[in-house]
Amino acid sequence: MNPLLEAEQAVLGSVLLDPGQLPHLEWLAPDHFYRPVHQALFAALRKLRNDGHPALNEKTVPLSWVTDAVDEAGLHVRGLTAAYAHTLIQSCPRPAHAPVYGRMVLEGAIHRSVTEHAIRLHQAARADALQGEVEGALHYADVLAGVLSELAHRWGTEPRPVAPATPPASAPIAPPQARAGRTAEDERFLLAVLAERPKAMDEVVGWLRPGDFADPAHGQLYRCLGALHHRGEPIDWVTLLWEAQRRGLLADGTVSSDQLTAICDGVGPGSAEWLGELVMRSSVTRTAATSARAIRALAENEALAPGQLINHALHALGPLDEVRTRWQAANGLPTSTPTAPAPSSNGPPPARVHAALARSAPRPVSPPSARPSSAPHPAVARPPSRGHG
Repeated sequence: MNPLLEAEQAVLGSVLLDPGQLPHLEWLAPDHFYRPVHQALFAALRKLRNDGHPALNEKTVPLSWVTDAVDEAGLHVRGLTAAYAHTLIQSCPRPAHAPVYGRMVLEGAIHRSVTEHAIRLHQAARADALQGEVEGALHYADVLAGVLSELAHRWGTEPRPVAPATPPASAPIAPPQARAGRTAEDERFLLAVLAERPKAMDEVVGWLRPGDFADPAHGQLYRCLGALHHRGEPIDWVTLLWEAQRRGLLADGTVSSDQLTAICDGVGPGSAEWLGELVMRSSVTRTAATSARAIRALAENEALAPGQLINHALHALGPLDEVRTRWQAANGLPTSTPTAPAPSSNGPPPARVHAALARSAPRPVSPPSARPSSAPHPAVARPPSRGHG
């Protein structure tokens, strides 16, 4: 038994039984349904309501409400029959529970939407890594952040970054195989330039971080250079080797003296700023791919309520925002607007409150034999649903 399929069938069955349920589902859109036939049927039911179908003025729901909905939906999708419409009706335990069924459909749509956009971000990040670019990854990160904010509005929650209690498992992202050698070479060359020309540290120390290096050993060596620079001590390959030893990098095998000597031996002229930008470019795409994988893992966890999923996903985008800010500083670009909106001190907007109440409090409706009303009925007070995120 598929809970999402059952929920989609139940909400459609409730509207077929009682057209008066449609005003209570204004926050539900056809594309929130997973099956195309359900999307077409829900859109058809809304169209009939908007066109003033005669069923809305009848005391009892006529058969034409069902047949006309099937005919209208059949113009946009194949395979829908009147028999399936009656199957939907039989799948609805209580028409009055339509808002609850709709909430389940919306919850499934939120998980699917976040998954789809996380996949797009990951694909864009990998493509940019191969091409040595960052624009595609940053664009799809902005798209994903916008989608999360829009989904939060529909769900009726305040979008804000919240760290999950148990972070999703995500292995470090390595550069694509085709670029791995070039990335490592750029990092070694940058370290060699910094060791050979200590004043070059001033060109990159403001925005380049050890975590931006794909090779952890290179990141640790950059940390050593940064420590020497911060203390105002001389920088050359001997002092770098000594600092690495003091930090235990030689003892634990993170870096060998031969590896360090090879980095500092025979370096030619080079621009630390330009090489640092190459390292940063690789860092942006790796961070974007890591965030995308973490968000996808969150979205595929069906136990997460939508509000939790949205807030955890915004938190997963945080490292990318931080790297993006430093990338913009390295290139002299204006800082972009943060992806996550700041929480309002005056409480959520009325529209968001209405969305939350609409999807969590079922309303009493007239039985199918009574004349359906086009106006929403007052909500019945009850404890908040456990499905709230």
